Amino acid sequence: MSNNIAELRFILAGWLIDGSGGPVKRDQLLKIRNRLFSDIMDNGQKEIDGTDILNLSRYTILPCLIDSHVHLFMSGTNNQAVRRHQLRAGFRDIKDVISRHINQHLSHGVIAVRDGGDAYAHTLRYKSERQGGTHGSLYLNVAGKAWHKPGGYGSFVGEAPLFNQGLAEAVANNSEGIDHVKIINSGLNSLTEFGKESLPQFNLEEMKGAVDIANILGLRTMVHANGRVPVKIALKSGCHSVEHGFFMGMENMQRMVDQDIFWVPTAYTMKAYYKHLKKKGVERLVSRKNLDHQLEQIFQAKRMGVSIALGTDAGSLGVHHGSSVLEELKLLMEGGFSLEEAIKCATLNGAWLLGLKRMGLIAKGMTVNFIAVKGGPSDLPDSLNRIALMVVNGRCLNKCRG
Repeated sequence: MSNNIAELRFILAGWLIDGSGGPVKRDQLLKIRNRLFSDIMDNGQKEIDGTDILNLSRYTILPCLIDSHVHLFMSGTNNQAVRRHQLRAGFRDIKDVISRHINQHLSHGVIAVRDGGDAYAHTLRYKSERQGGTHGSLYLNVAGKAWHKPGGYGSFVGEAPLFNQGLAEAVANNSEGIDHVKIINSGLNSLTEFGKESLPQFNLEEMKGAVDIANILGLRTMVHANGRVPVKIALKSGCHSVEHGFFMGMENMQRMVDQDIFWVPTAYTMKAYYKHLKKKGVERLVSRKNLDHQLEQIFQAKRMGVSIALGTDAGSLGVHHGSSVLEELKLLMEGGFSLEEAIKCATLNGAWLLGLKRMGLIAKGMTVNFIAVKGGPSDLPDSLNRIALMVVNGRCLNKCRG
């Protein structure tokens, strides 16, 4: 069989999860025309030529996945020597690291990532040297460098505005080639004192000025923020997404609903800390409590109607590129999302954040992007470790097998 799916007219799906958050559909016939889905219908509605169909009746089909928060320059390894090297390495070394991480994402069905920055803008250079939004078949959206306050947290993923610059001016003068703006408005979660909140790095005037400039430039803004006050400032500024959002509280969740702002919870970061830190240390216990609190926030956010996009913060300790998407899906489900709803967070919602208009959904008029895993939905998300078929823009990335 040709690796060009566009040469087919039909795909028979045993189970279809379309990315909308709606229920699984059984025995669906997907019609293809010009690399687009031209129709989705129940099997048996139309007689078709057997040579014109890809039979995936024993497989579950779902949209390709999107990780809305990664750092491609850094590996999830717990080898501290490797981590220190990656923080200071030059582009010659890091470009190979980035390529390896991209392949790890693709191997787990991830079609697009939103990168949150690195101190030397290696990921931005990597993308620019490949002249376009894709590497291989992965869509790569980059921030270049994240912005933090002089002397504040975040130097390993970005820089501070110059001494004679404000945040808005720094954003305006450093927008070439980037896809979105990343701003850091709080510190890390404490791993020694549960619930301790850091002060905001930027006030509302500074943050709003930067977001307004980004909007003029046609760029969306992602804001790293934990705690009530830093998140409140981010939301009042009109940002497009809050990253992490630990201990932000229900008032901020309601603001997200009212302003239609996305939340990217990155809950697996705390589970990874719990798994990798010393078993008897206080940091391990606090990381577990942080995770439990974040899961409770996810539960409340779902109840309130907050829009959530899946992001892993891949590159953080123990958070590996590609495979951590499965772990984040599991935590969304632990937080009260159904399988179909969790997949929407990792598909359609992510596509919105990255501005990918024809991705994230299997529906009439959408580009033919999907992954197929053997077995039914009950095998997900673990079956994403064994992807049978991944199709991007109508072409197979692996050998097509009916």
